[in-house]
Amino acid sequence: MRRPTAHPGDRRHGPGRVILALYLVFVIGTVSRSAAQISTRFEEAPLAYTLSAIAAVVYVVALVSLSLRGRAAWWVSLVALSVELVGVLVVGTWSYLAPQMFPDATVWSHFGQGYLFIPLVLPVAGLWWLLSDRGARAVSAGDADTGPATMGRVDEGTA
Repeated sequence: MRRPTAHPGDRRHGPGRVILALYLVFVIGTVSRSAAQISTRFEEAPLAYTLSAIAAVVYVVALVSLSLRGRAAWWVSLVALSVELVGVLVVGTWSYLAPQMFPDATVWSHFGQGYLFIPLVLPVAGLWWLLSDRGARAVSAGDADTGPATMGRVDEGTA
């Protein structure tokens, strides 16, 4: 009996599995941390805690969209990971230029230094996986001819 094999572009296997596992850890950490901070001491660092909540939402959207297959999920993932990368870069820079604005750290402050810079590396790794040939083929078989890997290309037989 043969073992079932994964779809060749399935993001839930290989490097995609590691990326999803890291997103799951960050979802659990950021959601619980921001909920606790906002509910118990929001007035101490409202900007930092609001940014932590925004990061948590971005991580949830990224995790869910990366877990799904299909063209819509691919595009949602692309937007979520791009927003995440821009967020890390903007908040990271801002936290160095105006440290007084951040009396408490966020997951993205100092480019994720408090989290071993994983918040900086994770969206880059996710975008690499998503935009790689194998990641782009993770659209469902029904969307394969119109998915991100072939956007803009016209087959000779259909033109």
